[in-house]
Amino acid sequence: MRNSFSSAELQRLLHTNDHKGLTALCEAAHPASVAHAVAEFGLRDSVAVFDQLPLHVATDVFSHLHTAHQERIMEGLSRRRLTGLVSSMQPDDRAALLRSLPDRCRDAILPGLAQAERDDILRLMAYPSHSAGAVMTSEYVSLAPQMSAREAIDTFRLVAPDRETVYYAYVLDDDRKLVGVLSLRELILARPESLVHEIMKTRVLSVRAEQDREEAVEIIARYNLLALPVLDEQDRLVGIITHDDALDVLQNEHTEDMEKFMAIGGRHETGTYVNTPSWRHFVNRAPWVMGLAVLGLVSGSIIHSFEDSLMHLVILALYMPMLADTGGNTGSQSATVVIRAIALGEVKPGDGLRIMFKELKISLLLAAVLSVMAFGKVLLLSHGVVLPVGISLYSLGLAVAVALGVQVVTATLVGAMLPMIASRLRMDPAVVASPALTTVVDITGLLIYFTTARLLLGV
Repeated sequence: MRNSFSSAELQRLLHTNDHKGLTALCEAAHPASVAHAVAEFGLRDSVAVFDQLPLHVATDVFSHLHTAHQERIMEGLSRRRLTGLVSSMQPDDRAALLRSLPDRCRDAILPGLAQAERDDILRLMAYPSHSAGAVMTSEYVSLAPQMSAREAIDTFRLVAPDRETVYYAYVLDDDRKLVGVLSLRELILARPESLVHEIMKTRVLSVRAEQDREEAVEIIARYNLLALPVLDEQDRLVGIITHDDALDVLQNEHTEDMEKFMAIGGRHETGTYVNTPSWRHFVNRAPWVMGLAVLGLVSGSIIHSFEDSLMHLVILALYMPMLADTGGNTGSQSATVVIRAIALGEVKPGDGLRIMFKELKISLLLAAVLSVMAFGKVLLLSHGVVLPVGISLYSLGLAVAVALGVQVVTATLVGAMLPMIASRLRMDPAVVASPALTTVVDITGLLIYFTTARLLLGV
């Protein structure tokens, strides 16, 4: 397989109608490299590539395209070619593709598929999009408990060409209930006359089809699995999640968490930024931003209510940004580490008090350091400033330092508390994070700042 791939060479072969050269180039390169090049072509050239490539090569390349590119190319392909591509795809890939298509496109493709393929697609599509069943493949190697190792290896040879992965074989009873698992390595090393039930492992890690796909990925990552069986409510094996599909889920979940963390709505998919219209980006971002802007009016109301204090001691305005930024930073840090701990399963909803106590200790240490820095900053920046009678530079520095310290403790606890509450309410913790957190911390920070100034300085 070639280590490098030239998209210019591919386009030259396409435009000179060198079908043999184009096929040879794509067969020698990794399908992902070809897909990357095709994604940069115009619609006409992209469709021409898939029309000319052999079906097995075209299917591999098509499977490596992002959904947006797949949908665009499908519009230009003939129905016969499109049906062939979809039929040749892995079950989980084609189910995911058809799930993303409009009903009219899906209805045009399904009648051209074999009955067994249609039933399999509709069964996989019936699972919720974020469930383990939605990302599993229905192709796996199954064995009977009474098979000998020799018969099991013959079964592997027979079914392997049509299976996505053959690293594990799953042992099923007459009711298709999962009773054991056997790795290909263990099978090869076993004596030919050994029975499957004698060498299989009976303690099998698995997930239910209705479980969240993140839970399945967590199990695969924690136990270094190449595949994870998926069971229905009767413990019957309905599919497996392979390690490559788990990686795709991990990337999509990371994208979703990052975008939710920044209050971006809509579909959260990896690799769709360039192909998503600007209007859709606006629709995804606008609601949260507008809502937070309205909530930000509360900050203005607080400043207005303390207008007399600002008029009496204008220098207070100089240190407002410092308190707002510090509170936002410490709150975001706290929220980030707690959300990450929740995502990795290190923290459960019932650990709220333990987490709050831990963050309280951290916030007190941060408050002590930052308060000293704030006090020094006031003495340095405001040296020589004329202050109202009865207010000294040291009392001003003390007020700012105390306000900053209280703000740091409050922001840190709020940052840790909001994700924990969201998790207990079965909401996505990332939704309550920045910039929603920043807005809440800004409001509490202003209240703390002006209340402290009024109590300590009498303004």
